Order: sequence, then structure tokens, then C-alpha cells
Amino acid sequence: MPAMRTHRRSAVLLAVLCLAGSILSSQTPAKPLVVNDAALGNEAAGDNWLAFGRTYSEQRFSPLTQINESTIGRLSPEWVVELSGDRGLVSTPLVVDGVMYFVRGMNVVRAVNATTGAKLWEFDPEVRAAAGQMRAGWDHSRGIGFWNGKVYVATWDGRLIAIDARTGKEVWRAQTFEPGKPLYITGAPKIFKGKVLIGNGGTEHGASRGYVTAYDAETGKQAWRFFIVPGNPADGFENEAMRMAAKTWTGQWWLHGGGGNAWHGFTYDAELDTLYIGTGNGSPWNRKIRSPEGGDNLFLCSIVALNPDTGAYKWHYQTTPGETWDFNSNMDIILADLPIDGKPRKVILHAPKNGFFYVIDRTTGKLISAEPFTRTTWATRIDPDTGRPIEVEGARYERGVATVAPTPIGAHNWHAMSFNPKTGLAYYPAMHLQATFNDKGFDPKTWRATPFSIGYGVGGSFISGPSKPGTPMSSLQAWDPIKKQIAWEVPMDGVFHPGTMTTAGNLVFQGRNDGSLRAYTADAGKEVWRANLGLGISAPPVTYAVNGKQYVALLVGWGGAMAGLGGPVSSMHGWAYGVHKRMLVALALDGKAALPAQPPPTFPAPLQAEFTVDPKLVQAGAALYGERCTACHGPGGQSAGMAPDLRASFVVTQAEQFARVVRGGTRTARGMPMYADITDQELAALQHFLRRMADTALAQKPK
Repeated sequence: MPAMRTHRRSAVLLAVLCLAGSILSSQTPAKPLVVNDAALGNEAAGDNWLAFGRTYSEQRFSPLTQINESTIGRLSPEWVVELSGDRGLVSTPLVVDGVMYFVRGMNVVRAVNATTGAKLWEFDPEVRAAAGQMRAGWDHSRGIGFWNGKVYVATWDGRLIAIDARTGKEVWRAQTFEPGKPLYITGAPKIFKGKVLIGNGGTEHGASRGYVTAYDAETGKQAWRFFIVPGNPADGFENEAMRMAAKTWTGQWWLHGGGGNAWHGFTYDAELDTLYIGTGNGSPWNRKIRSPEGGDNLFLCSIVALNPDTGAYKWHYQTTPGETWDFNSNMDIILADLPIDGKPRKVILHAPKNGFFYVIDRTTGKLISAEPFTRTTWATRIDPDTGRPIEVEGARYERGVATVAPTPIGAHNWHAMSFNPKTGLAYYPAMHLQATFNDKGFDPKTWRATPFSIGYGVGGSFISGPSKPGTPMSSLQAWDPIKKQIAWEVPMDGVFHPGTMTTAGNLVFQGRNDGSLRAYTADAGKEVWRANLGLGISAPPVTYAVNGKQYVALLVGWGGAMAGLGGPVSSMHGWAYGVHKRMLVALALDGKAALPAQPPPTFPAPLQAEFTVDPKLVQAGAALYGERCTACHGPGGQSAGMAPDLRASFVVTQAEQFARVVRGGTRTARGMPMYADITDQELAALQHFLRRMADTALAQKPK
């Protein structure tokens, strides 16, 4: 009997120990994911979203299938975070081990619980302190980076900051361009091999010479820098690539900077150990000014392949040689393996502004195919042997004026393109517009850019209507890179719709300017689900899973360049400044959360005021407004949502208040620059121009 009792006690003890071990194992968190090259290259792991394009391939494809074309009808909000004080929200959230990291307005970074939205920490880089001097760019950001326990954010005023992902505390910072330069950053850092890469924007805001810089991810020490266009030959060249590029420029291009700014479109190819950067347009746009005797102007509007360790040049492919229309190639560079002519090829997929969809061999930089995905009246085709466009005579406004499709906002802009390896299709928002360029009155010998003022070197109407009468201004397209044609297409109202995300559940997700989030079958483009989120969407969605539950998440807040520059084209949606609530929304199957109530679309009414307009001041005010104010407040003072509609502003009618805002900087905390050097006469000219615009709108208003 004693032996039996001992045996029973042992059995009970063993059972208790097993139960305790089971409880402990269920409560002990799994080993934290180390985000490194291996993690960022893992296409099969779908729980996390580790980078702008999810993985190194930039495909924005998720292998998750819980949400699919059969279950999508049950998708609804799971949790919502209201983001008071924010404006345009355009970024891609990251998800690592059940924590979501995202960037708000003014480059504020927040970490939240990815299953509830509960705030964990927030880091404010205090960009507002620099806003008074920053007269270029916008306060939004397209995203952040993650590497080895740190979050990386690049700020509007040029700082690159590493943040401890656990505590939200700053680890290091680096100044990526000289303070006071007319440059800015709106892009997401690209991280690879222990390095953080960042470029900048600012091509239109002064003499600008583009470059990208790589920093050590642990220390912030600069590793290397690659200039995109050559500098003054008298100063010597940084490398042989710049010496080669200089042969493709003429005149004194360095006085104008040259341009090429790389503000988006970075991809690391771990398999080939190559970094690809998409480069920007010329500074100024008009080649007659910056390179008067012609030339290809390398490395503008190109994909440039670099050694990721040293930044040394490998090869390039130029999509628009000697560009003169703002047809940059800063759009996504997606990696894929495709059967081309019956043979497997390692390729790049690229749909830049110029309207052609490129498939390029990523080992050599040689063109495989390039076909138009929208109407292209600047070029008829791309020569398959030379890779060069066959241009249409007169498209370069040789005679001073030219109407061209697509426009400077592009046939496809930065909005995320995705690729589904199961369907073999790429998905992106396309735009079908034309523009009129007019450089009459611009003297190439004397024209110079004014720092912090918009200067294209050419005028015109940069959105002069659809490229074909009676056709939609934009569409969601699925491109077949093997058949070299559109597989399916969905018309869309308005322009500048956000990017896409695709999944193994045979779905493509995309938000819309009208405030809806939609899902389509990836193979056929059939709409299978939509939800109204109450405010125009500019950010692309992501998907992730925690404890076996799949989520779809996105930021909701109308923004981006067309929320400033869009004027009547983008104000049609009624997403007026400061009216609607910005949000982070996560959806899941059978979600029970309620969205906050939103006001209906709002259209600011031009203000009637006792103000006598002086016609002599209106013209001077129009020129000044175009150089300094249009980017945020919209053409003619008609705001598209990024900033107040100045035709409806009482402040504009009051000289002293107007001076305090514009010259005194009383609203720099909201992102309004301070123009300390503006004169009383210039202030008056702005007032009279804006009141003329208000009076004109009032006169056109139906009785």
C-alpha cells in the first residue's frame, strides 16, 4: 500500500508539473523576431509586415489566406484609433511581433498593440520647431523602416533618426542635408545589410543636385553617398560614374543643380546583392535651360544599380533620356522571377510617370519589354533594341507650346504597386490626363531658380483634362508583364488614388479618394467587398496576423501632393482642411468596432468681404502666390484639403493678422512656413490676388 500511494503521489505531481509547464509555455512569449536580411527576405512568413513593400522584393504580396474571396464579406472594423491634429496620412504601417509602428503628421512615430490599437509609445522629433524655416515640401511621410530592434524615421527637415522599438527613445540621429537648403524628406528609409538608405526631394524648390546616402544602422555614421547627377567639372568628379554622366550634359548645368532627387523607389536585391534606386526629374524641368545643347542628362529618370556595400555604380537604365516633362522614375521597383520566352528571368517591374510599363533584366539592366499602359503622346513606343523612346516631334515644346500625355503628376505616381506571384499580375492606380507646356517668355540664358520658391523653368496647365475626351481620369489596372498588356481595369473617379496590396487569398485591396476601401479578385478584377471609412484615403493597406487572426489595416486621412496642388481636380471630394477625423483602422473577420461619426463632404464657401481689389497688385500677387503658396493652398487659393482655402479666409482680409501669419510665423506649429523676408508690398499683392480669386468664385456661384 505505501508503494501504491507513492506511485499515485508521483503521478499527481507529474500531472501538476506537466500542467504548469503547459501554462508557462503558453504564457512565455516566443523568441522575438530579429529583423535582419533573413527576415526581410522571407516571402513565406506572413504574420509581419516588415518594410514598405513587406519584404525585399517590394511585391506587397502576403501569403495569408484567412481573408479570401469567400470570407471577405465578413470583413469589418476590429479597432480604430483617432488621430487628432493630423492632416495627410499617406504612410505604410509596419507590424513586428504583434506591435504596429506608423508615422503620423509632422513625422511623429507611434507604436500600438496590433490587436487592439492601444498606444505603447510615441516619439515626436519636433519637426514643428523647424517648420518656420521649411518652405518646401509637406509634413507627411510615406513610411518608416525597421532593423534589429530599432525604428527609423526620416524627417521633413532632413534628419534621420533611430528609435528604440521597445521604449520609443532616440538612439541616434544624423543630418542628411545641410540645414537651410531647399530640400525635404517625405520618403521611407530603405534598410539592408546593416545600412539605412535615404534620399530627399526638392527638385522644384531651387538649384538641386540629387543624391542618396547610406548610414550605419547601429551608429548613424555615414557609410557612403552616391550623387545622381554630376557637379561642376572644375571641382573634379567623385567617381567614374559622374565622369561618364557629365558627357551627357551641356552648358553650365551645375548652376541649376541638375536634379535627379531620389525621394522614393529603393529596392535591395539580396539574391544578386544589388541596390536599385529610382531617380528623379531635372532641375529645372525645362532641358533648354539646364542643358541647352541637349543630351541624355544621366542619371535623371533612371533605375541605377549600385553596390550596396560601397555605393559604387553597376549599371543603369534610363526611362526618359533628357527628360523635360517631370517624368521621373521614383516609382516602385518590384523584383520578380518570370518565364520570358520560355526561360526563367530575374526581372524588375517598373511603371514610372512616363506611361510605359517596363520589364527589365535585373542582372544586366537590359530592357525586356516596355509597353504603354495609358495614352502617351510624347512618345509612340520604346525601341526594343536601344531601349530608347521614339519621341513625337514637337513634344519637347520646341516651338514654345506642346500638349502632352501623360502629365507631370504622371501616368502612375508613387502610390504603391503590388505584384501577385500566383496570378502573375501587377496592380497599380493609373492616371489618364494630359498637360500643356508653355515656355514662351523663359530666357534660358538668364533664368535662375529662387530658393524655396517653386520654379519649373516652364509654365502651362499641368492638368488640362483627360487624355481622351469622355474617358475616366484614372483607373485601377492589372498588368500582365509576360503578355505585355492590361489584364483587367476598373475605372475610378478623380485622380491620385492610393496604392494597392495583394494576397494569396486571391484579393487586391485599394482605398479610394471617395473614402471607400475596396477588395477585388486578383485574377479577374471583380469587386467583392467595399466599406465606407468616412474620409478620403491616400495610404496603402497592409495585412498581418497575430495569434492566427488576420487583419487588414490602413491610415485614413486625405493627403499627398494633390491634396495641396490639386485645386478643383481634388477639391471635388469635399475633404476640407480641419473638418474630418483622421484614423488608423484595422479590420478583421467579424470585427465589431464602430467607426467615429464623420461630417459630410464639406466645400469652403468663398468669403464675402468689404475689400476693394487693386488690379495693379493682382498680377504681382499671382506670381508670388504661384511660387510660394500653391503647393499647399492650391491653385488660385482653392484648397484641396491640405491647408485652409484662402478664398474663404477672414485673415486674408485683415492686413495686420495676415502679416502675423505669413511674416511673423504665428502658425508654424501647424506647418505654415514663416516668410520673414516678405515685404509689405508683397503681402498686399498676395491679399489683393486672393480677394480677386474669392470675388471671381463668388461671381461664378449659382444664384
